[in-house]
Amino acid sequence: MASIPPLRERAEHHLRALAGDSARLRDDQWTAIHALVAEHRRALVVQRTGWGKSAVYFVATALRRAEGAGPTVIVSPLLALMRNQIAAAERAGIHARTINSSNTTAWEATYADVAAGEVDVLLVSPERLNNPEFRDRVLPRLAAGAGLVVIDEAHCVSDWGHDFRPDYRRIRSLLHELPDGIPVLATTATANERVTRDVAEQLQSGGGETLVLRGPLERESLRLAVADLPDPTARLSWLAEQLPRIEGSGIVYTLTVSAALETARFLTEQGMDVRAYTGQTDPEERRDAEDALLQNRVKALVATSALGMGFDKPDLGFVIHLGAPQSPISYYQQVGRAGRGVSRAEAVLLPGREDTQIWAYFAGLSFPPEDTVRQTLEVLDAEGGPLSTAALETRVDLRRTRLEQMLKVLDVDGAVQRVRGGWTSTGRPWSYDADRYAAVAEAREREQRAMLDYIATGTCRMEFLRRQLDDPQAEPCGRCDVCTGEFWPTEVDPGHREAAAAHLDRPGTPITPRRQWPSGMDTLDVPLSGKIKEDLRASEGRALARFTDVGWGNELRRRLAEDAPDEPVDERMLQAVVRVLATWAWDRRPVGVVAMPSTTRPKLITDLASRLSELGRLEPVGTLDYRVPPGPRRHNSAMRLGQVYSALTITDELKERLADLQNRTPGPVLLVDDYADTGWSLTVGTALLRRAGAPEVLPLTLATSGG
Repeated sequence: MASIPPLRERAEHHLRALAGDSARLRDDQWTAIHALVAEHRRALVVQRTGWGKSAVYFVATALRRAEGAGPTVIVSPLLALMRNQIAAAERAGIHARTINSSNTTAWEATYADVAAGEVDVLLVSPERLNNPEFRDRVLPRLAAGAGLVVIDEAHCVSDWGHDFRPDYRRIRSLLHELPDGIPVLATTATANERVTRDVAEQLQSGGGETLVLRGPLERESLRLAVADLPDPTARLSWLAEQLPRIEGSGIVYTLTVSAALETARFLTEQGMDVRAYTGQTDPEERRDAEDALLQNRVKALVATSALGMGFDKPDLGFVIHLGAPQSPISYYQQVGRAGRGVSRAEAVLLPGREDTQIWAYFAGLSFPPEDTVRQTLEVLDAEGGPLSTAALETRVDLRRTRLEQMLKVLDVDGAVQRVRGGWTSTGRPWSYDADRYAAVAEAREREQRAMLDYIATGTCRMEFLRRQLDDPQAEPCGRCDVCTGEFWPTEVDPGHREAAAAHLDRPGTPITPRRQWPSGMDTLDVPLSGKIKEDLRASEGRALARFTDVGWGNELRRRLAEDAPDEPVDERMLQAVVRVLATWAWDRRPVGVVAMPSTTRPKLITDLASRLSELGRLEPVGTLDYRVPPGPRRHNSAMRLGQVYSALTITDELKERLADLQNRTPGPVLLVDDYADTGWSLTVGTALLRRAGAPEVLPLTLATSGG
């Protein structure tokens, strides 16, 4: 009878099937595999991007399956990562399937294949873990029968991590409910000592200590650099000039969706083959863009962090940041996507003066204050049955995204539960950990200060990043711009600067009209539901720019800040709005102008409406009115609608002037406001004007939120 080869020999065989005949296991790879397969332990592997963490769980999967164990369940955060991993697994003869939001029609067939033993690896998105049907019906069976459980990008489990995600908190429950003897592997490339300790503690079960394997974070191929340019025009000019000179293809990261779209448009106009990639990009377009970059059919993807963890392209030649991420740890993770399979890759940061304002915006999405959380729990307690997120939105003043994040945290804490039909209270006691939330916020602020220190540092940049990740082997790299004294030029070609200035000064962005009233408005005594009737609906509007735009966005944020004085519109901004009107391809030219009322900027809005009337030879019809002051601006959509519905009105005088205008010169009217946020002020104002006889209403604002 033939003897069975030793475990390491079999592991090496599976590795060669996965990575080629010359592949050999690293010492820490073997240590992790042995712990998982021979000892059924729980392990945390913290190693740099490209080290081979996925090889550990694929080799361990092959060994466990050969022993008759169940499939490996991998919790993986992004579809790009899933697709890459499935392809890699198939090369090694490992049959992998995935369950995520893009393949819902295949779920039942996948479950059946798992039950039949035909699936070796099942990749699950963290969002699935909190889906009631999956959590209650599928997950217990998967967990009980798993041969190995893998938590990829495990820093997301820790709320101390730079990329904490509420959906990942469900993993804590999953790990505690696993039967004894099922090994668990957690992997990440970006965890400092505090996050490593937190994740390791969460992995522990039954008194067994988590095996932590942490390696040096040096990336020998990366050439880190900072090019500090004075303004957005200079940064776009720099990209247009330098990108064609950098070898290979790569990624240009931006902080916002609008910046990604705008930058991609500009570079395309300059003759470069680039594509935009954001969380708002259609999934099919995202897949096509990923493939185009993988096959070097484009010079770059201009992307937000949606092109995130696990994107695997060994020959990625550069990562350029148009704006700084909020932390050095996040920055290290993103630049680490470059240079895995090439000897040199450029990582250049182009910081912006507006970066800190964008960080402040995202900081506003943190866990809500205690009184808001208590109010949510009280609403659910009083209801006695499930409430949908939309229904809760009419009773709790939080935007939809932030409300959903809070509910996920409360779910894992045991205070609420997601069920069919929405959310219910469990009635269990719950305490608000104010000290921890404050400490997390303070940690975020420290990370932001450290990012500013990275930009300004006069010492080795790679050493700086490695020290931020508590790498004990951090030392000068000898390759970055500080170490070599070789800095990227900051003077830009006048021709490129002129083209960038013209692009950024190009005004105008659409305002999509609301088509549906929020559900549950009857709880706010607002008799609105279903679709907005077509004869009350606004046409597509225009704003000068988004607050997050690279060009006009900076100026609009200053002009419309809460503490900015209420002054008439300045000439440059007025002329830009005139250009928006001149390029607006409306079906019928407007004949009159109506201003929205304002308690904060009446001078700005009425002056803008008046001057547009004069310049465009449009009749100044007047201003809508408030029957009662609307009060402080509400944060979420439903409450904002309730607020403006009860406050906004149209005077008899305005009705008469509008009717007179339509009798003399029928046509659309412009509805002018300072900015559009939820869009409900413009929607309600439009409905009032259309009921009063306006055949069409064209919203026009200086700014719109978004991106």
